This record gives sequence, structure tokens and C-alpha cells, in this order.
Amino acid sequence: MSVSPSLREVLGRRIAGEIILSNKPGATMRKWRELFAVSQTSLSEKMVLSSSVISDYESGRRQSPGTKFVRRFVWALVKIDEERGSRFIKEFAKLTSSPSTAILDLREFPIPVRVEYLCKAIKGEIVSSSGRFVKEVLGYTVVDSKKAVETLSGLEYSQLFGATTDRALIFTNVEDGNLPMMLVRVSNLKPRVVVFHNARPDEQSIKLAEYDQVPLIYSSLPTIEQLVKSLRKLYRIALRIKLGRRVQPPPKISA
Repeated sequence: MSVSPSLREVLGRRIAGEIILSNKPGATMRKWRELFAVSQTSLSEKMVLSSSVISDYESGRRQSPGTKFVRRFVWALVKIDEERGSRFIKEFAKLTSSPSTAILDLREFPIPVRVEYLCKAIKGEIVSSSGRFVKEVLGYTVVDSKKAVETLSGLEYSQLFGATTDRALIFTNVEDGNLPMMLVRVSNLKPRVVVFHNARPDEQSIKLAEYDQVPLIYSSLPTIEQLVKSLRKLYRIALRIKLGRRVQPPPKISA
């Protein structure tokens, strides 16, 4: 399979746009570098700069990179991948032609949404915070747990995170609570919070969440349709706030 210049351009624009629009551009840069399986040293050599510069951006010690730096960053990643046989770019081509059926819904909130409002919207209960206080999420992804475990490759797994990892990863159709947490466990990409829909996490799932320091939430909404509807309503509320319209916080759903 040959790689067309247009495909490289599409991928490059996606990476650059995600970094520029991200609330945490350094974390987004790290996400893409790790997806390409490129070390900080290799990347810095290709960009002809010190590896400490890459490290400073990824850790947040440096402010948001400018467009010229982002352009060099993207060019270096793509160039390194081409020198390795374009493995990542070819995988990206497959994903764009056949998106994963494991993703039931995915959205980026127009403003950060407090976790307490997310819990109210999905009738959620925090079952494990692992000592980590998470105040807000920037998006959500609803995932069919069974399909995700059976079909997602490492690169396809990255699709679950949309524009940022600072999101709620919400698993439905959970038959074995260990499987979703193992999916999170083996990846370098970690969501802000994990939600089990209509399946209370067992002790082992909670232990895995605590090990990865990912807060775990249980949503008791009866159906997937209600779950998605409630999340989209929360999205619309956030959008109205973004546009300067007064709204009430989402009401707590009674048992």
C-alpha cells in the first residue's frame, strides 16, 4: 500500500489542529509522539533541537508552542514514520476508510465540564477516586466494551480519545469489568475518568483503576439510549453557557 501526499497532508493537519486547539498542547504533543512510537531523543534530532525542549513542552514547563514549532513537530513525526516504512500513516489510512464501530458517541465539550455535573447527568456514583481529585473533563466517549476489546488495535484505541485524553471514557455492555480496565492499563493513553454504565465495578476493576490512578464512576442509567441522550443534553448545556446564555445546572436524576 503506497502512501499518497494527500494522506500525509490530512494526517499532518489533524495533528497540528489538535495541538493548536488543545487546552493542554504539551500533553497532546506527547500523545501523538507516543502513538508514532518516537522517543524524545529521536524527535529532537530530527527537529535539530535539544530533547529538553520537547520535554519542557510535554511537561507544561514551556507555554503553548507557536505554529512554526508545531509545523516542524508534525513534519518530524511524519518524516520519521516514512523512514520506518510509513507504518503509522498506513494504519491511519485504514482508520479513515473504516471508523471503529466500537465508538457509540464522541464529543468535545465547548467548555470544561465539572465531574459533579457529569455524574448528575448520567446518574453516576464515584466508586474509586484513587486519591486523585479530578475537577473537570473536556469531552466524553461512549464505547461498546465488548467490541472495543475484540476489535481495537493500539492505534484504533487512540480514536477513543478524540481531541484530548482529558475526557470521560464511558464503557457500555460491560460483561467482565476487568476487560475495560485492562484496555486502559496496557495503553500509554489514560482518560481523565472511566465510567462503567449499568455494571457496577467489582473489586478487581477498582484495584486496576487505583493502580493507574484513574477515578472510576458507576452510571446506573437503565439504557444506552438514555445515557447518550443525557450526555448530549449536557453538551448542549455547555454550549449554551459558552454562547453566554443563562442555564441551570443539570438536575440530579432521582432514583
